[in-house]
Amino acid sequence: MGASGADVLIQDLEDSTLPPLRPAARAAAAELYATWRAAGALACVRINPLDGDGETDLAAVMPSAPDIVAYPKAESAFDIARLERAIAKLERRHGLPEGSTELLPVCETAAGVVEVRSMAAASARVRCALLGAEDLATDLCAERRADGDELDHARRHFLLQCRAARIEPVDAPFTFDALDGATAEALYARRLGYRCKSAVRAKHVAAVRAALAPDPAAVERAERIVKAFDEGVAVGRDRVLFEGQWLEVPTIAQARRLIARAQRFREPK
Repeated sequence: MGASGADVLIQDLEDSTLPPLRPAARAAAAELYATWRAAGALACVRINPLDGDGETDLAAVMPSAPDIVAYPKAESAFDIARLERAIAKLERRHGLPEGSTELLPVCETAAGVVEVRSMAAASARVRCALLGAEDLATDLCAERRADGDELDHARRHFLLQCRAARIEPVDAPFTFDALDGATAEALYARRLGYRCKSAVRAKHVAAVRAALAPDPAAVERAERIVKAFDEGVAVGRDRVLFEGQWLEVPTIAQARRLIARAQRFREPK
């Protein structure tokens, strides 16, 4: 998985690891995280709910200092506050910088999607939230299909709430096999405003990353917009006309943000 090119890799101790296999998976955390970090990725672990095996998961993996702890089926500020307390206690015990472990609510129920803003407010450790797919569709009683139409309202609502909370929304994974489907969904997510997307298949990572990267033509146009605006301001104009469009402050801000994002994609990991 370290060779996939993903920016963050997740050790899933929840649904993807059967209970009898969890002790061995926990014991592998230190070596696994070191391998991922050597490949340039952040190390994340998805634990079980704290009322289940979550406390045991945390006790085993926190000595290895995961960068992020993902919490499944997160639904309330109470969930996040409780998780923060548990992690802070273990950070102190193991001599880790307090506050160094980020929290990632995984919003895979209707309640989780609706409450994401309150969860973001519950802890400064929450910088992103991840939208679920299969569990969310099940909770919605929706008919799951590769086109993802059944999740469209949730996808849009989740994005809106995350932006309002000033955290980064991470789009749901494309859980089908087709590479073209993963690409199409990532392009659609980018159009809505998503800049990050999860994946459950390593072969999808490169395609998703390429789809979320700024379009070269759009970046070139953004550079011309900024140039035209700066030149106009330099000669004292209060308005600048560019290709039939009067440039306004939000337009310039969007253009500068796109240019900066393109630069980050060009930088080595």
